[in-house]
Amino acid sequence: MKKSVIYTLTDNFESQAHSTSEGVEFWMARDLQHLLGYSKWDNFQGVILKAKTACELSEQKIEDHFADVGKMVVIGSGAEKKISDIMLTRYACYLVAQNGDPRKEQIAFAQRYFAVQTRKAELIEQKMLEHERVQARNKLKETEKELSQVIFEQTGGNQNFAIIRSKGDAALFGRTTQQMKEKWEIKNKPLADFMPTILLKAKDFATEITIFNAKENEMSSERQISNEHITNNETVRKTLISRGIQPENLDPEEDINKIDRRLKSDEKKSLKNPKKLK
Repeated sequence: MKKSVIYTLTDNFESQAHSTSEGVEFWMARDLQHLLGYSKWDNFQGVILKAKTACELSEQKIEDHFADVGKMVVIGSGAEKKISDIMLTRYACYLVAQNGDPRKEQIAFAQRYFAVQTRKAELIEQKMLEHERVQARNKLKETEKELSQVIFEQTGGNQNFAIIRSKGDAALFGRTTQQMKEKWEIKNKPLADFMPTILLKAKDFATEITIFNAKENEMSSERQISNEHITNNETVRKTLISRGIQPENLDPEEDINKIDRRLKSDEKKSLKNPKKLK
């Protein structure tokens, strides 16, 4: 396909894109029909039907991507007539293109156009999830640092903080820190660096409660604070299990430090190459 044709088709597809007030991008099916080279609406509806089936097989809700609407059009006499139409998300457009006739130049282009754009969205989502996990790990570090300070201020020492934290792990996982490290095959690194975001936030929540109650009840011994921390982690564990989440059965995730370095590297590259942000 010639470069000039690619640029023309790209402009055509992007010029027909709309956006909801929430920022969700969509195309109207009757516009897409012509963009994909279908002259008859009835024929194009057959393609849409196949796309809906593919959507359902992908375990996506059809109504989230295909919304039936009506619009007014001007007919030959100058009068207006209401016709049916469908709002299609970018993902829906991708499925429509995948179920179209690949011999059509427009279909071949659309398959790649929407695939690339969908992949971009997936990459953005992945980066956002990685960022959220890094933030959760950093937050836990700060909360544990605060707990260590509270223990020192209220008991006169915090030399056993690591033991208290380990007891919290045992209460949350039903296994010791070392047992979880062996299960996740971790050597010489903190267990929390491999925890999924949900567990990082769970540990942080339990620790925040320990800090609050230690201050509120003026706990003056490490034993009191330790017991409080165990109770809070046990309570959080029960909550997770009640929602179908068994902490010790979750898989470990990539070392948080590698993710952090990768995100920072990407940020530096983007700052050095501002043209890539366009």
